[in-house]
Amino acid sequence: MTTATHRPAYVLPLRHDRDADLAELTAYLRWLSGRAEVVVVDGSAPRWFERHRRAWGDLVVHVRPDPELRCANGKVAGVITGVCLVRAERVIIADDDVRYDGDALAAVAGALDGADLVVPQNYFRPTPWHCRWDTARSLLNRAFAHDYPGTLAVRRTAFHRFGCYDGDVLFENLELIRTVRARGGTVQYLLSPLVRRLPPDVRTFLSQRVRQAYDSFAQPWRLAAELAILPAAVAAARRGGRLVAGGLVAAALLAEAGRRRAGAAAVYPADSALWVPLWLAERGVCSWLAVGTRVLRGGVSYRDGRLRVAAHSAAQLRDRVKVTGVKARRAGWGRPSSRAPARTRSAG
Repeated sequence: MTTATHRPAYVLPLRHDRDADLAELTAYLRWLSGRAEVVVVDGSAPRWFERHRRAWGDLVVHVRPDPELRCANGKVAGVITGVCLVRAERVIIADDDVRYDGDALAAVAGALDGADLVVPQNYFRPTPWHCRWDTARSLLNRAFAHDYPGTLAVRRTAFHRFGCYDGDVLFENLELIRTVRARGGTVQYLLSPLVRRLPPDVRTFLSQRVRQAYDSFAQPWRLAAELAILPAAVAAARRGGRLVAGGLVAAALLAEAGRRRAGAAAVYPADSALWVPLWLAERGVCSWLAVGTRVLRGGVSYRDGRLRVAAHSAAQLRDRVKVTGVKARRAGWGRPSSRAPARTRSAG
């Protein structure tokens, strides 16, 4: 077990608006509290917040997001609130469906000894059909570079020194990564060990299709490639089915390379690469729906509003540094509020 003086902090921002497996999450927090300084920043409605307070009040620091933080993306407010409260230098930030084990916790926290921000990788377990579908995306990402997980790790002092990050974007993890880089910080990507993630239910999976495609507005080259999927498939089909089949086989082989990279075949199902054609078809359609959402509605729906910006470009973030400096702050963006919530075992 990690010694108390070297224990990392663990910030878990969440917002529940319906029944969840409270017993399973409580068991995880109980295990985690023996290995890390845990802060749960809970933006749930009063009914759910009170349930969580009763279940977790003796295990972790349980607080609401700082009301002074005005962020269209509530997760960012939760992260900033939590990082303001922790004492440990090494801070792991994770969604409520992420499940570290002891080895992964030690590896990710330890990697912060040589970086300001660490980006690990996720895998689903268990793996129902819709998770295998979504795993195809992760494998293609790994084949070319890296996937974007539901967890990051950051040095607390670096987080504050760099001025936190914008809370009005959809792809908040990419925004944090780019913010750290724009301010001269170091980012390390870990291809292993992989960190387990629980599967969403089918309803949640379906609701995320267009929103995940909208993330690609933050990576124009990727968006262009995804928008080209349908036209390319139609053009190839007109020239003969062999071109379509050849393209799908090539994509599946790339995904298989991503599955085997850095020993990840041990956690990704053997048939994962075979789901690539379905994911490509989905992204080919949803990318155009994402464009329509931006043009016709001004942004993608998120919680109680809409978000137009997926993430700012590296050039935009560098320009912000030049104009306003590291201590810049505008509404919902910048350094954390000077008035953090009281650091107690449970506060509400």
